[in-house]
Amino acid sequence: MPLWKNGRFEADIYKLAGDEDTLPDGAVIVSLKRFLAEKDSLAARNAPVGVVLQPADDIELLADALPSLPLLALAFPKFGDGRAFSLARIARERYGFAGELRAVGDILFDRIAYMIRCGFDALDISNAPTIAALEAGKVPISHTRYQPTGGDGTKPDKLKPWRRLG
Repeated sequence: MPLWKNGRFEADIYKLAGDEDTLPDGAVIVSLKRFLAEKDSLAARNAPVGVVLQPADDIELLADALPSLPLLALAFPKFGDGRAFSLARIARERYGFAGELRAVGDILFDRIAYMIRCGFDALDISNAPTIAALEAGKVPISHTRYQPTGGDGTKPDKLKPWRRLG
């Protein structure tokens, strides 16, 4: 899938490895299950190791490892499942995750601005219309915000205090 990062498509140095796959050389992304089962051997690798969380995975199981993870990938298996938005905010705001936060899967163009506000800085996109829109140079942006994010400095709308403009 194309990786959109820093406002453009870039080469992805990470390879996704299934739970039963032999780990490839170089940077790799593994499931939470595999990461927890092979934590010591993965830490001994001479290459970056990232973890992919599915929407129902418990991020608290990674709490101790998050400061040292270079990449956390959060899956969007279908466009209607937004639990990864919450996982992103929890990773950034509760656990102070400072590595690459990557959205993976069925990402719709109109959700990208909200993903960026939640802390995502890379998108591994499978949705063809989204890929086409980004390739055409369309910029994902939203001027109306319905919720504040940690320290974003938005000010409430006087008539609707829950709505932020920015």
